[in-house]
Amino acid sequence: MLRQVKTENGWVRGIEAADPRITAFKGIPFAAPPVGKNRWRAPQPCDSWAGIRDCSRFAPISMQWIPGLGDDIYCREWHVDPEIPMGEDNLYLNIWTNAKKADEKLPVLVWFFGGGLQCGYPAEMEFDGERIARRGIVVVTVNYRVGALGFLTHPEITKEQPDAPANFGNLDQQAGLRWVQRNIAAFGGDPANVTIAGQSAGGGSVMSQLACPANKGLFRNTVVMSAMIFDPYLRREIGRPEKLADAEKKGEDFFAFLGVKTLEEARAVDAVTLQRTYEKYMESHVPFFTVQDDLFCVGDPIALYRAGKCMDVTMMAGSTSSEFLNTVDAQDETGLAAEAKRIFGEKADAFLAIPESRNKIDGLGYAPVSGIACTVKGVLADTAKAGKKGYCYCFDPDIPGWDNPGTFHSSDLWFWFETLAKCWRPFVGRHYDLARQMCDYFCNFIRTGDPNGKDLNGEFLPQWDCWSDETPCTMRFTGRGAVPETASLPPLEAFIRDRIMDRMRAIG
Repeated sequence: MLRQVKTENGWVRGIEAADPRITAFKGIPFAAPPVGKNRWRAPQPCDSWAGIRDCSRFAPISMQWIPGLGDDIYCREWHVDPEIPMGEDNLYLNIWTNAKKADEKLPVLVWFFGGGLQCGYPAEMEFDGERIARRGIVVVTVNYRVGALGFLTHPEITKEQPDAPANFGNLDQQAGLRWVQRNIAAFGGDPANVTIAGQSAGGGSVMSQLACPANKGLFRNTVVMSAMIFDPYLRREIGRPEKLADAEKKGEDFFAFLGVKTLEEARAVDAVTLQRTYEKYMESHVPFFTVQDDLFCVGDPIALYRAGKCMDVTMMAGSTSSEFLNTVDAQDETGLAAEAKRIFGEKADAFLAIPESRNKIDGLGYAPVSGIACTVKGVLADTAKAGKKGYCYCFDPDIPGWDNPGTFHSSDLWFWFETLAKCWRPFVGRHYDLARQMCDYFCNFIRTGDPNGKDLNGEFLPQWDCWSDETPCTMRFTGRGAVPETASLPPLEAFIRDRIMDRMRAIG
């Protein structure tokens, strides 16, 4: 087993996982601590060390809300430990590998966590990479700066460092990817076969990395989970980058809120005070996100990918069945017509002509449509016309528990990583069977860019074809297993999909 490995900065010692055939390396530094003069600066090279560095525990998580203090579903699910170490020195990554020697050239997964770019961390228990590593994949989870420390912009920052004025959390991810290229072979990985994946803001980060011109050659395949969030009705998109100049004004507002006048003063504020002040700031202001600086981010990543202006990669993308459903009220004829006119303009009559737009579902008078599902299918259909392969999924099993949560946003993470045993929910055998199947598809895709192949029992998985308008295929992960759906889109969903694509073409 590879228990000790030499990286570019020195030796690291890992620890055997629950399965001793797997070695876990936790808390490997990939950049210098982003503190002092390095706050709000692109990640800098890591110092080397003498001796062997112990990498048996996770490094501190990025500055954010203290986990585990609320009673929301995510505090119940995995943000459970208020005492987890947290700090500004947090640019570390983690590796799970079952390689016995360094020349095995195993495929590599690089994972970016979600959390709205405001919270989250690789130490979340659902991200344990052991089950994936058992399938012969080297798993890398990368920490990055979030919130104000990761995404604030300000005119002084731009003036001081015009080559990297923004998106420091995304630049952390990019630095992790570059570290993987230089070092992962020592852990038995193949730097020529890297897949990047993430969920929610992590999936949005995958899209951001995909659209960055400087990232060519850093990865081959992408998995985007619950992240193509175009609202089909309200004409707004979560995650669409704003212009740098507009974001800089928000930075000036935050400096005033913080009580500082200069960048030097802001860098002198201790990290805890800055974070808690930012939490107060967010009560009445929009948080900081990825911005279009025309350096790392050159436009809306989803629109750029749809238009063929990103790297040529194979993509797997999808969502859960009940997250971010949008609705149109169909009870009030006058109100419906007025709302349709406001939202769809000249296409309002076409919308109203679709019977589904007036259907009463569950007696509520609503027609729910998933903006994520429509966006994914539209993007994959358009890129298929250019010869790119894309695989569409929908996560749709029952999720047990006293809270009757449905397939809530992030509920699929336990399944992709096959870590259900760490969850408090009373999962039963069929849930474990589904998780094993989903993890098999995930790992097949990481290996080859194609999710099809055999499961752990050596049996062929149900066939999962690429998505296109001519041959639509959504792999629906149900309580009874993976079921491919090959029917054409229903009229309402097709209408909304086309509407989203019209807006995306205008953007891209």
